[in-house]
Amino acid sequence: MPTLPREQPQPSPAEPHEARRMAESFGVDAHRYDQARPGYPDALVARIVAGSPGPHVLDVGCGTGIAGRQFQAADCAVLGVEPDARMADFARGRGLQVEVAAFEAWQSAGRTFDAVIAAQSWHWVDPAIGAVKAARVLRPGGRLAIFGHVYEPPAEVAEPFAAACRRVAPDSPLSGQPARRPLDLYQAGYAKFAGKIRETEQFNDPEQWRFDWQQSYTRDQWLDLIPTTGGLTQLRPDQLAEILDAVGSAIDSLGGRFTMDYTTLAATAVRAGTS
Repeated sequence: MPTLPREQPQPSPAEPHEARRMAESFGVDAHRYDQARPGYPDALVARIVAGSPGPHVLDVGCGTGIAGRQFQAADCAVLGVEPDARMADFARGRGLQVEVAAFEAWQSAGRTFDAVIAAQSWHWVDPAIGAVKAARVLRPGGRLAIFGHVYEPPAEVAEPFAAACRRVAPDSPLSGQPARRPLDLYQAGYAKFAGKIRETEQFNDPEQWRFDWQQSYTRDQWLDLIPTTGGLTQLRPDQLAEILDAVGSAIDSLGGRFTMDYTTLAATAVRAGTS
């Protein structure tokens, strides 16, 4: 499958944090987004919580609260920051406290946190501002954790999807990308995130984590997820229907379901200093 822009650090053609129209398109169907998108490995959440000095978490670009609710379940007090009011409203309805703002413009009002997390959202943050601002709102010893999924469906699903995107939506960011992209490209993206953290000189040496896992999808489950991806949220209904039909036929040929290989990558670092 081509890059899914909300997940990955290399959307095209513009720098992702400048692509505001796409960045703010995910709330068009917040319920579908929340229902279809996968959560995060429990081991990742546990490692972040264990490596933070306390329970107060700031969730940057919290969306519908998928990650935030997992941290709440791990006994954290979570505040979300989300630029899309529709996504924020949904997250509030699921029990998450959310303030509507882009992270770059958000006012902390003197509040500080034990962890700042960004689940599949950091590439929408201005890289010249993001890590510096995170350092400013983190307590000494607090952890910045940037993480997201790499989707790797089988070629039998990825290739028909890519071909349909090229045919139906040649101007889409997805149409110019190969059906499957090597994992090392995404690892390089998270290495770039780590480099930006290092440049602030406000953190201890960043680490990169990796979690491999699988999830089985039925035809209907995968077709429910596809419309939540950034390259497709702006398509006309007829364009989207043609893409879904092509992918649905491909999954039917596999017996109506397939297994997705996921890799969840993280770039993380601890705030240096004692004050």
